[in-house]
Amino acid sequence: MKAAFYTGHKNFEIRDIPRQPPKAGEVEVQVAFNGICGTDMHAYHGAMDARIGHNRVLGHEMSGIIATVGEGVDLPVGVAVAIRPLAPCGDCPACDAGLSHICHRLKFLGLDTDGALQEYWTVPAYAIHRLPDGASLEHAALTEPVAVACHDVRRGRVKAGEDVLVIGGGPIGILIAMVARNEGANVILSEVNPHRLSVAQEMGFVTMNPREVDPVATVTAATKGKGADVVFEVSGTQAGTDLMTDVAASRGRIVMVAIHTTRPQVDLFRFFWRELELIGARVYEAEDFDAAIDLLARGVIDAKAMITDIRPLDDVARAFAGLDGDAHAMKTLVRVG
Repeated sequence: MKAAFYTGHKNFEIRDIPRQPPKAGEVEVQVAFNGICGTDMHAYHGAMDARIGHNRVLGHEMSGIIATVGEGVDLPVGVAVAIRPLAPCGDCPACDAGLSHICHRLKFLGLDTDGALQEYWTVPAYAIHRLPDGASLEHAALTEPVAVACHDVRRGRVKAGEDVLVIGGGPIGILIAMVARNEGANVILSEVNPHRLSVAQEMGFVTMNPREVDPVATVTAATKGKGADVVFEVSGTQAGTDLMTDVAASRGRIVMVAIHTTRPQVDLFRFFWRELELIGARVYEAEDFDAAIDLLARGVIDAKAMITDIRPLDDVARAFAGLDGDAHAMKTLVRVG
């Protein structure tokens, strides 16, 4: 079978390797599509070489079909699935507390192990999530990032009628906006990229460009002086960190989604003054994957608008290069099998 190996310095090699038969408790999946995410792009730029090395099959946003199952696995061959790519240790305080998604020694399938940019991928059976009959495998490749958004919105305890501000209109930001809107929230999306703003506007969202308007005044006016009940910081910038406290309503909830590359300065006085709440959100739990599958199946997530390019596995290097610095790109899929 074919597999795409990241070999460092923005390079990939397509190799022919043997399939890995599933052991007890494992499932072999024939991969259909794999999405390229921001973490993959960090790896592509060499920022994760110390962790993944120069001989790694990337990929964790995927859809596929069960090909074979190992001993003790009660799953039918031929059904469509998505993979929840987490490998917790099962023996740390977080795991003992039922919080295996934030395991102290969490490993990520497709980063710490070889991933989905290969025609067949063998994974633990617990990671399998079945898709509904007739589900689009193309759209289902968005399950993992939609699960991120579902977890973020659930952590933010978003309720119908609340005012929500999403800071950052990349793929995760727009997905959060869609999930929050489905909960009945009034969503404003803040973004500086004109193309991403236009994509959000076409989806019916109220948007603002903080470089063109006063973002605090805009949110204050839109919420009748109250501020945003829930703020999602998805930009990973100091400007976004400043804005999140400036616009939060009294007892507002701020959900930190972005991974900041440096420690940002945070206005703690604002937390005291308005009794704000800061909430961390990392990856997802099983229920978030199930919710994501349901939202995609019902068309709540505009998958067609999110997927801007599809390339074959042999073209994986160009797929990554095409995303690099492309202001118009949202989500690129690799057609693996």
